[in-house]
Amino acid sequence: MAEHFDVLIIGAGLSGVGMACHLRRECPEKRLALWERRHSMGGTWALFRYPGVRSDSDMFTMGYEFSPWMQPKVLADGNSINDYIAQTARNFGVDKDVHYGLRIQQADWRSSEQQWHVTALHEATGELRHCSCSFLVSCTGYYNYDQGHLPQFPGVQDFKGQCVHPQFWPEGLDYRGKKVVIIGSGATAVTLVPAMATDAAHVTMLQRSPTYYLSVPSYEALIKPLAKIFPQRWVYGALRRGNIVGQRLIFKFARRWPQALRRMLLSAVQKQLGEGADMRHFTPRYMPWDERLCVVPDGDLFKALRSGKASVATDEIDTFTAHGIRLKSGATLEADIVITATGLQLQTFGGMTISLDGKEAAGNRLLSYKAVLMQNLPNMAFILGTTNASWTLKADMASRYICRLLKHMDAKGLATVTPYADASETTDANCMSDLGSGYVQRGAGELPRQGRTGPWRVRHAFESDRTMLLDEPLDDGLLRFTARP
Repeated sequence: MAEHFDVLIIGAGLSGVGMACHLRRECPEKRLALWERRHSMGGTWALFRYPGVRSDSDMFTMGYEFSPWMQPKVLADGNSINDYIAQTARNFGVDKDVHYGLRIQQADWRSSEQQWHVTALHEATGELRHCSCSFLVSCTGYYNYDQGHLPQFPGVQDFKGQCVHPQFWPEGLDYRGKKVVIIGSGATAVTLVPAMATDAAHVTMLQRSPTYYLSVPSYEALIKPLAKIFPQRWVYGALRRGNIVGQRLIFKFARRWPQALRRMLLSAVQKQLGEGADMRHFTPRYMPWDERLCVVPDGDLFKALRSGKASVATDEIDTFTAHGIRLKSGATLEADIVITATGLQLQTFGGMTISLDGKEAAGNRLLSYKAVLMQNLPNMAFILGTTNASWTLKADMASRYICRLLKHMDAKGLATVTPYADASETTDANCMSDLGSGYVQRGAGELPRQGRTGPWRVRHAFESDRTMLLDEPLDDGLLRFTARP
């Protein structure tokens, strides 16, 4: 017989482990499991292995609210983040609840049983695994692990060097003494340039348009002396609250006085680059926070550019050649290795099929309720982090909301909860439409929709999200509950 769980979590990355830990803390009687496709937990931080991979949010807000990050490094490397996730899982005992190597194929809600029936493929053996659960939580993130975004570049077949996508970095890639061109100007490219410039002959970042950069200290000098005087949780909480306030002030400033923030950011970059810098390569066409700011620890990108070991080219690709890339301006970039840091490919629920009594329900056509539950889908939630601050801020609150909901249902003897929206709520916007980033625009049709008003509209605002998820009454007239038989 198929195994049954009270709560099944899909994915054992940052969000999935966080959700499981919240359940262990707040609903310890629940029987839970995490089904993870990869053979280790960590999600993004286990997948990406390119040089210098690190967080682009400070770890005091990217870390879990309940698990203090007490290392002085503010923007942590990928291995440290992966270790932090694994240690947190061990601390709360949820590491024993993870089932690895399972690719989720389908989840079908059966009304007669008031349960989800989930089918997964154990990829190593080809065996199908089945289980049922009373509540399903998707923590698969928002992008396709199997395929990054890769444009069809003209002439790429003629290139005699090596092309690499950062999502699939080959182990042992030797770039010492070689000419490297990195296509892109987002967080990945900005991380790769200084990491590779030390050993490469030269690194060129080729961008179609510039990005905003914010240079921040890579270490928090106060954490160790404060930890000798005060309890860890107090120190972590204070740093976390301070950084939340700082993030929100910058975002609100960008929305109210975009031109002023633009001048401040560009002035800071000019100062970092020094006199004579060509600011055409660093002056975006859009306003701050129309796309995410790229964070630069200790100005490492600008140090690499000042050293002459790295440079920036702002142009479009005409064609690849045997030994590099010819640009539309007529200039040529010689390359032994080309890194295509061209972004992610969006995907909903890790690609699994969702159905109600055998009839498919396309998640990208449904509204999200409080960016946690899904319109018309009983007993199903998904974790979507914050797009204008650290992902985990919203993920933590969403997990706590789900625990609130489960405890409410248990106390009232309720079996199911389903959000229902009026047809007039539907819009063409998706739950990440506030960002103009290329990967969001390309995959606009892949993500759940958002509505016009109230809990159907995704706010990405820490203060109002906290009130909505943690303080407002659960039964607001938009959720329909059914009693246990």
